[in-house]
Amino acid sequence: MEITEILKACRLNSGASEEAIHDAELALGYSLPSDYVKFLRAQNGVEGFVGNNYLIIWRVEELSPFNAEYEAAKYVPGLVLFASSGGGAGYGFDTREVSMPVVSVEFIGMDWSEADRVAGNFTEFLNSLAG
Repeated sequence: MEITEILKACRLNSGASEEAIHDAELALGYSLPSDYVKFLRAQNGVEGFVGNNYLIIWRVEELSPFNAEYEAAKYVPGLVLFASSGGGAGYGFDTREVSMPVVSVEFIGMDWSEADRVAGNFTEFLNSLAG
């Protein structure tokens, strides 16, 4: 399914600048997955329902501050959080794998042993939420 169709019920932001994407990658210490970067160039964050799931994909400028606030590097080293369910769960890229699959993790009790693989990549993640 096309990303625009998947996100039709969401509030969309305008695209991120190349500079903002580059700055986020430097601050995080990781290169972001190419399909996610393509998404950021078109929509710098979204909020709303994807299928029956509420989703907040953070703006690229929020990635480093939110990862620091949630202390992701301390509790789940190698995870780069990029989104939230709007409740108690976060979504992130598992940088321990070259393919950088998307995992879900609860914000309280955040630990790799509690992380669930959701999709092989960002595009698959959106499709899986859409049902």
